Amino acid sequence: MTVSYVEREDADADTLKFYDLAEERFQALLNIFKVFGHHPEYGTVFTELVMAILKDGELDWLTKELLILKATQRNNCQYCVVQHERVSEMLGMGQDKIADLDGNKYKESPLFTDGERALLDLTVQIGEDANNVSKELWDRLHKHWSDSQIVEATFVITTYIMVSKFGDALGVELESMFDGVQPILSVHH
Repeated sequence: MTVSYVEREDADADTLKFYDLAEERFQALLNIFKVFGHHPEYGTVFTELVMAILKDGELDWLTKELLILKATQRNNCQYCVVQHERVSEMLGMGQDKIADLDGNKYKESPLFTDGERALLDLTVQIGEDANNVSKELWDRLHKHWSDSQIVEATFVITTYIMVSKFGDALGVELESMFDGVQPILSVHH
């Protein structure tokens, strides 16, 4: 770990407000929120952002979890992958489908729809070079998804690329409740 966590007993009133929201939603005060105790204004924004994403919207939450898992696994964020594998399973995604997100397996896996494959290809492309999304990929995306769904998907992907880099840069560690949990996806952490 490279920065300290601000524990609940050391938090100011502004920090406690977003800690309470996060803990209510996730049934635990996760370490990613505790680093924001050092900057409550950003912590509030981060908490609201995560709460806005992790629910059904233009895309259902489970589809968003596919994108989060792919984006964070490609960034080798063990913290994110372990947590979101658990969330994905709680939402009904099977371990086989999670495993088929590894590498390019999803491209041939019968567990994914063509629409999901297009979103996963978008996730990979954004991670590699967001300036060069091909016309072919745009055509596939528009075949299965509305503009508002594509905007939401892109926001989820880019936000979780940022979250994974933020957490890893600060050395955020998995909580003790995840001791011994090995990710299903390959993470070179």
